[in-house]
Amino acid sequence: MVRIPHLNDDGSLTVRSRLTIPSDEILLRVTTSGGPGGQHANRSLTRVVASFHVLDSSVLSEGDKQRVADTLGSVVRSSASRFRSQGQNRTAAIEQLGEKLATALAPRTPRRATKPSRGAKIRRVDDKKARGRLKEQRRRPLED
Repeated sequence: MVRIPHLNDDGSLTVRSRLTIPSDEILLRVTTSGGPGGQHANRSLTRVVASFHVLDSSVLSEGDKQRVADTLGSVVRSSASRFRSQGQNRTAAIEQLGEKLATALAPRTPRRATKPSRGAKIRRVDDKKARGRLKEQRRRPLED
């Protein structure tokens, strides 16, 4: 069963069972949400952007840091402006950040090498020959 990342009461973010990011490693910034909406949307600081600096983290191992940095970059950002409330947007942004990190930290299944079947090889060659015949028919006829 995959656990969905969640925000704890102390502001920390539990990404998976043995990984909790403390609240002081998550940088929050608030802005106006923009777009249509009149006075409330244009004046209220309700949009929240959550940032996490992967390489500066004290809770991620070096391998985890490398995996996340390769997948998402050295700074992972998430923003939320769905709600009218800054508090709800803060929770949503942090949980989105956790989902991104959980996805990046999930172990990759190794690729199994495969080869085309005999029938697939024959179909491919037949298609190439048919295409060549079609192009050959478009040419000008040779004069004797």
